Amino acid sequence: MKTILLASAAAATLFAAPAFAQDAIGSVGVTYSNPSFDTGADDADADVWTVDGTVALPAADWTVTLNGAIDYTKAYGEEDTTGAAAAHLTKMWASDVRAGAFVAANGIGTGNDTIWTVGAEAQKYLSNATLTGQVAYTTSDDSDADIWTVGGDAAFYVMPNLRLNAGVSYNNVDLAGSDLDAWTYGVGAEYEIENTPFSVGASYTRADIDSLDVDTWSLGVRYSFGGGLQARDRAGASLGVTSIVSALGGL
Repeated sequence: MKTILLASAAAATLFAAPAFAQDAIGSVGVTYSNPSFDTGADDADADVWTVDGTVALPAADWTVTLNGAIDYTKAYGEEDTTGAAAAHLTKMWASDVRAGAFVAANGIGTGNDTIWTVGAEAQKYLSNATLTGQVAYTTSDDSDADIWTVGGDAAFYVMPNLRLNAGVSYNNVDLAGSDLDAWTYGVGAEYEIENTPFSVGASYTRADIDSLDVDTWSLGVRYSFGGGLQARDRAGASLGVTSIVSALGGL
């Protein structure tokens, strides 16, 4: 039931987003990902299709950023659909610094377990770059797991319509009394097709979790409204989307 509710919230966010285009900035995208799992003794991979949306809405002196995503995953001969949703509340504390907090919920499979994440985040805007930092705490309803995450991401604009980003995060995982350290790092690129609202993107991430390594390649296409790549950054519409630091913690 929780997965259905999360998927419904995600769908409402991503499909309603263009309706706010007059007053907001955001995007809707479709992505294919191929995570590969290496445990040292056995290898496996998965096929994941994701439909996601994000919208940044002005609210007086604050900005409300909403994210939603629906994932279809095929792995180990099984198929599953999950939903995720997040809300960010940020403010421009200086002409080039945005900071605030967020909460995210991510449903696992068709069971009742839901991952909840809360955290603080900040962005520093430079003339041709956006720097993102995040601290987050993640837990779940049913499993005995707690995750603390600290990370950062740097996005560079080689051209106004071409963004390259790289990021890294450290995760401390307390799972059923066992303490694990995990690192997640990756790179990505997004190119906005000239004179159109469409862009194409690609990314690679690697997560090292004790004896488990996960390598993920992703390709996607995105439709933007209200502004292009850098305008989305400046408006807070990239929070929870381009940053690698939320890879384990939520959306």
